[in-house]
Amino acid sequence: MTDLTVQTKKFQKELNAGASALVLLSVLNRSKEALYGYQIAKMLEESDPEVPMMKQGALYPVLRSLEESGLLESTVEPSVSGPPRRYYKITKEGRSTLEEWLEIDRKSTRLNSSH
Repeated sequence: MTDLTVQTKKFQKELNAGASALVLLSVLNRSKEALYGYQIAKMLEESDPEVPMMKQGALYPVLRSLEESGLLESTVEPSVSGPPRRYYKITKEGRSTLEEWLEIDRKSTRLNSSH
């Protein structure tokens, strides 16, 4: 495996992780209520069924990471149709971080489109 391939895979992994976090913060920022993982996954799936935003299995580690970073908070509530559900909502710090990330994304898009 060449160094370029290793570096490209590393870049793709980091880019995907950042994009996933950005998407999840955006979804939760737009929601008026806390959402549980399956609801978030369905919203992402319905946004474009042809191009899955992220695999459902990848969703939960990103949600946990965002919560550990203080960008989301969660509560566990009982469910009438199965096991308890963990509901996530964006924090004030999460909203602030989202705005910063969106600005970085806009600047990056401008830089990339100017070439």
